[in-house]
This record gives sequence, structure tokens and C-alpha cells, in this order.
Amino acid sequence: MSSVNRATLSKSLSVSFAVGAYGTAFGAAAVAAGFSVWQACLLSLLTFTGASQFAVIGVLGAGGSALAGIATASLLGMRNAIYSMIMKPILQVSGLKKIIATQITIDESTAVSTAEEVRGETAMRQGFWLTGAGVYLFWNFFTLLGALGAEAIGDPAMWGLDAAVPAAFLALVWPRLKSKDDYVLAISAAALAIALTPIVAAGLPIIATALLAVAFAKFKPV
Repeated sequence: MSSVNRATLSKSLSVSFAVGAYGTAFGAAAVAAGFSVWQACLLSLLTFTGASQFAVIGVLGAGGSALAGIATASLLGMRNAIYSMIMKPILQVSGLKKIIATQITIDESTAVSTAEEVRGETAMRQGFWLTGAGVYLFWNFFTLLGALGAEAIGDPAMWGLDAAVPAAFLALVWPRLKSKDDYVLAISAAALAIALTPIVAAGLPIIATALLAVAFAKFKPV
């Protein structure tokens, strides 16, 4: 078995903790929306996709139906299918490992893996597994803490946890901007996300920026 690249390990752990810590916000919000502690934890264990989880508790907490919550969560989870297509030729797994890989194919594991491309496919696979497993463990641990201490935590933004996820992604994306086109796409995506955030459901701005990237690649002059 290949030894773990220290730089890959460091990046994976830092992203895992930063993103996983935001699980406290989910745990607290779930309890505030009327979920029990074990329901909040079960949602994190089985669903494990932040935007979809927040969508579920948002819809149900506002009095929406379970069907509406599931539909919204499914829409927001569509991007994970795109990530699966990206990771499939890199991971090349089957059986139980494929099931586990499907569960931890998320924004962060895919982002770290693709960021490790310069170090080769071994580092890309390590980045995927380390980040995916790390986020899963930290997210579920902090979900439990957030649910148990919902009243004591208050507004998660006061802890700075709301800034952890975008900060982690900025650290990953910035080194990958090599050309003028990269900067144009990054700035355009950021502007689109900022414009959509106040007017659409959480998670939809991410899908919109993904579609923008696809359109950019399709119509970009060769």
C-alpha cells in the first residue's frame, strides 16, 4: 500500500475539520426545527450532504410536506452524480468500496482529489478517501454536539462556523487558477452565486455555477 503523501494528508485533515465543524450548525438547526437529537444524527449518517440536509429541515421546519423536503434535497444532491462521473475513472472501485465511495462523494472529497492532480492519481485517490472519511466523521460528531447543545450554542455565525466552508474552498480553488479564462470563470461563478443566494433556495447557487462551468467549457473557443 502506498504511503500517504504528507501534503495531501494535511490538506485533507484541514478541510475535513473546517467543513465537519459546520455540522454543529446543522445539529442545532435541526433541533430548532423540531427534530429530535437522534433524528438529526440519523439524517447526517444516512444523507450526508450538507445542502440537502439543511433543505430538508428548512422545508419541514417551515411546515412543508415530507415529499417537498425530499424533492428539494434530491435536486440539491444532483451535483454528487456529476462528481461520481468525475471520480469513477480515478477510484476504479467495486463492491463494498464502491458503496462507501458513493456515500462520501461530496464537494470536499472531489475538490481535494482534483486539487491533488499535480501529484498524480495515487495522491488524488488518497485525497478523496482521507477527505471523504474525515468530513463524514467530523460532520457526524459535530452534528451530535450541535444537537445536544442547540440552546447553548445560539447563532452558529457567532462562532465563525458559517465562514469555515467558503474559506476552505477558497484555499483549494485559488492555486488552481492558472489562466485568464480560469479567473474569468471563477469571478463569473462567484458573481452568479452571490446574485442568486438571496432569491433561491440554499444549494441552488452551487448548481447554477456548475451549469455555468459546463456552458463555459462547451462554448469556449478552441
